[in-house]
Amino acid sequence: MVMGAAGSKLEKALGDQFPEGERYFGLENFGNTCYCNSVLQALYFCVPFRERLLEYYSSNKNPTDAEDNILTCLADLFTQISSQKKKTGIISPKRFVQRVKKQNELFRGYMHQDAHEFLNFLLNELVDILEKEESNATKIPPEASSSLQSGEILSGDKKEPLVTWVHKNFQGTLTNETRCLRCETVTARDETFLDLSLDIEQNSSITSCLKNFSSTETLNAEDKFFCDKCSSLQEAQKRMKIKKPPHILVIHLKRFKYIEQLSRYKKLSYRVVYPLELKLTNTVVDPDTEYSLFAVVVHVGLGPNHGHYVSLVKSHNHWLFFDDENVEMIDESAVQTFFGSAQEYSSNTDHGYILFYQSLEDKSC
Repeated sequence: MVMGAAGSKLEKALGDQFPEGERYFGLENFGNTCYCNSVLQALYFCVPFRERLLEYYSSNKNPTDAEDNILTCLADLFTQISSQKKKTGIISPKRFVQRVKKQNELFRGYMHQDAHEFLNFLLNELVDILEKEESNATKIPPEASSSLQSGEILSGDKKEPLVTWVHKNFQGTLTNETRCLRCETVTARDETFLDLSLDIEQNSSITSCLKNFSSTETLNAEDKFFCDKCSSLQEAQKRMKIKKPPHILVIHLKRFKYIEQLSRYKKLSYRVVYPLELKLTNTVVDPDTEYSLFAVVVHVGLGPNHGHYVSLVKSHNHWLFFDDENVEMIDESAVQTFFGSAQEYSSNTDHGYILFYQSLEDKSC
């Protein structure tokens, strides 16, 4: 751990306003781990998630027979940061990064990796570990467990899905509604999500992207819908809505698009405005959910296979800029400079890629 000039500069900038008990630490880069560092900073400043992780660490810190896994390594890293005597500095996430590489060969090389793929992998891995721990804790007899699917426990005669604290923070429910245009019967199918991936357009906004996500699509010609009531293929209308919004809404902007003529992915540097306060209106069953932006993972560069990741984080009403080892204070208005480019060719290659919003109604998950 090193206390650099940037750290003391940050302390000076915040002065008496430095939040009590908070720590602002840069993370060491091991050659190509900015994708990991940027996501870790966003998650560290997701306070309900951090609190549950620290709680997990304190209740599991002396397991003599327990093997290291991604959850224990992440809990250890967050505990190291939060318990530093100094307020600022640099910390090495080496143990965590080594564990990630051991667990998933995708992250082993020195190639540029995708921050969204890493976030997906990390959250799903945490869920798997917590579900296994919960299943072991319930001591299901072997003959009963063989009939259970992954992630389920026995509750009387009924199977119930496990809900971990990762789910409680990030999981929402989508409902896919299909209306038969002949008999008007609506078929609804629910599915859960930990983040929403949105298609983007030039000079648009998160609100319009969400509106497009929930727009009505007509199924006809070869795409007709098999209606159970009519017992035949029929024309239908389909739409996706958010049935249960998550406490932490993670939005992934699909900035990397496969271009068939080029046989490769191209980065879309489109300008997509994301507000500091977001209200879900046309996309949800209950339209009163409001969110506040607290972190942005930014992709810097012209293409998907090279570049850099940094993150912007809101902590105690201050905005901070994390670039691996470097941490700086930035003005709230600087967040707008990462919306994207209004022109196709622009010298600005720093674009918001993953957005983290927290529900205003429930600050503790």
